[in-house]
Amino acid sequence: MSSHRAEVRTIAGSLLTAAFSAVMVLSFTASADDQGPGSSKGGKAMDAAPAGVKLTTLLPEKISVDNSSKKTAITATVRNEGTKESGEINLLVVGFDGLKVNSVQGCSAIGAKDLPPGSNSGFKCAVGTLAAGKSKSYAVDATYDLSKAGKICLPVMSADGKKTFWQQGPVPFGTTNPSPNAPATPLLLGTDNKPVAPGGDTLPKTGVGDDLLPLGAAGAALIAMGAAGVYWSQRRPGHRPLDS
Repeated sequence: MSSHRAEVRTIAGSLLTAAFSAVMVLSFTASADDQGPGSSKGGKAMDAAPAGVKLTTLLPEKISVDNSSKKTAITATVRNEGTKESGEINLLVVGFDGLKVNSVQGCSAIGAKDLPPGSNSGFKCAVGTLAAGKSKSYAVDATYDLSKAGKICLPVMSADGKKTFWQQGPVPFGTTNPSPNAPATPLLLGTDNKPVAPGGDTLPKTGVGDDLLPLGAAGAALIAMGAAGVYWSQRRPGHRPLDS
């Protein structure tokens, strides 16, 4: 009889381990890859583009900030929705307030003295010429201080810097429901961030045993699984900034 019980416990333990592994893999994949569809929210056409050229940008509808490292990943995309090639253009990726751009793949940092007013970081990407209907995406490595609001701006400029054909932002990423105790905090494009209050690294306790809630919730999930089976500053005189 004891042998039978030991065998049952072994099988149950194996199933629990497999279920837990599956949850971890699925969670990591979702947080790493799922940024939702691209959005041009907060974007506006500026100087007139050449005939037949229509330039826009896209940002993910949601990103995720690691609560320990403050790191986040953002995909910035520029596209030509027109019927003719764009000519030589540059894409700028600029951070404001709590959102700081650390690097953009294949792009060069903008010097501090050349940054747009109010920004804390920026990179210039030499896009080259975009054919009609084509787009180009850049991987943006950033940090986000969740105790502040944070914004990003994507201007699309002529190669000589004299014209800004399109500018998305400064548009905010944020959340109205901070999650200081979670591994990561999801942020939505176009949402003003509600900063975590001072001392908000732990949630208020409302009763005995609250500390057991994360483990209990994880256990419930496993059981359920088993049951189921800028404004850019260097513009020609006379330009007006786009309000944030």
